[in-house]
Amino acid sequence: MSEKPVFERIRRDVADNEVFLYMKGTPVFPQCGFSAAVVQVLSNLGVRFSSANVLEDPELRDGIKHFSNWPTIPQLYVKGEFVGGCDIIREMYETGELAEFLNSRGVNVQLANPA
Repeated sequence: MSEKPVFERIRRDVADNEVFLYMKGTPVFPQCGFSAAVVQVLSNLGVRFSSANVLEDPELRDGIKHFSNWPTIPQLYVKGEFVGGCDIIREMYETGELAEFLNSRGVNVQLANPA
């Protein structure tokens, strides 16, 4: 059985971008609360990221779930590595682990309101 063609696009997205978010909607206009929460976390950290709106492409929406073996969207990738969905990202952010993780991968983090 051959691999899904959408996997090639996903590999390219995550390889060509330091931080990439598969989400519902866009960073300016998220179309679900979970996607909005992850955008807010990344914005609070001052992290520049690229994204893809899975609502515009049913093949991508289904394909990303199979690619990552993760059933939900949003999905965050850093330097090609799947990090997690909304709950994981929020928890990592709240504990400071996300900023440490990003810094350890060479991603510039600029805390808006350092604690």
